[in-house]
Amino acid sequence: MSHGSTPKAATLHDVAREAGVSLITASRALSKPALVSEKTIERVRGAVSRTGYIPNLLAGGLKSKRSMTVAGLVPVISVPQFLPTVRALTETLDAAGYQLLLGQSGYDHSREEKLLNTMISRRPDGIVVTGLVHSPAAREQLQRLGIPVVETWDLSDRPVDMMVGFSHVKVGSAIAGFFLSRGWQRLGIATGDDHRAMMRCQGFLAAVGHEVPSAIVPAPSSLERGRRALVELLEKDPHIEAVYCSSDGFAHGLMIEARSRGLRIPQDLAVCGFGDADFAAHIDPSLTTAHIDGAEIGRLAAQLIIDRCAGKPIAQPIVDVGFRIIERQSTAATAK
Repeated sequence: MSHGSTPKAATLHDVAREAGVSLITASRALSKPALVSEKTIERVRGAVSRTGYIPNLLAGGLKSKRSMTVAGLVPVISVPQFLPTVRALTETLDAAGYQLLLGQSGYDHSREEKLLNTMISRRPDGIVVTGLVHSPAAREQLQRLGIPVVETWDLSDRPVDMMVGFSHVKVGSAIAGFFLSRGWQRLGIATGDDHRAMMRCQGFLAAVGHEVPSAIVPAPSSLERGRRALVELLEKDPHIEAVYCSSDGFAHGLMIEARSRGLRIPQDLAVCGFGDADFAAHIDPSLTTAHIDGAEIGRLAAQLIIDRCAGKPIAQPIVDVGFRIIERQSTAATAK
């Protein structure tokens, strides 16, 4: 035997022979199980397991012009607010026979374009993007190719194709309105510098009607940067009453720094986050935040791709899932 030879991959013929069924029956058991009996499916699956057969999805896809994959782009997978979306996207696509290929675009638009080009070269049946596709070249290419695209976690009247999200400007405006309704006048903003966070910041400032002390950090914001942000804000206004943070993790860091300085939350400083992360309700004091139904965004985005691939008409290509402010202990006090 020659050195360096690789074992031959099992074929569908091997599976059929192992299961004691015809080639067509083996094929149907794997691709159209509704056409064969449960007993036959079990025999074929057992044969697949024993032979180590892996279906060549690309070969099948070339015939049907379907890869049965959907490309998903997120800025950073470690950001907690995107995880429910990714989970729901994966599960909804999987139930329809599609697999999600995930890529991290970072917060750099040039990297987004490169990643989109790589994804497109693999011929996915659809693309789901967190946020808007910013690159004009990428937008043009996606529209030219006609690949179903869903932009998520944002809202625009000019989507590449379809969109599931909400208005970040309205979120910022609603939080500012909530602060003002409590009587707080000395307000502050701790925010990441990414597009969506800055849109919320814009909405906040428009509702307040004037500039307020701000600490702006590179995205993604973190607990450590939250602590540093409060230091910066207190230097700008030592008597600040309420701070809006662009993420719950950022807000948590700011609360830790406040406590280390002997500031009581909410009596001395009220804090509101964004995203309603898993921990927000369980820290002490619990965190007021803007809740977004990330799982619903993922489910709706997946369904739009599935429907478009099935040739169904899309009645509502732009879906606004909205948001709500969840009031907890970190804003329980009113102005002094």
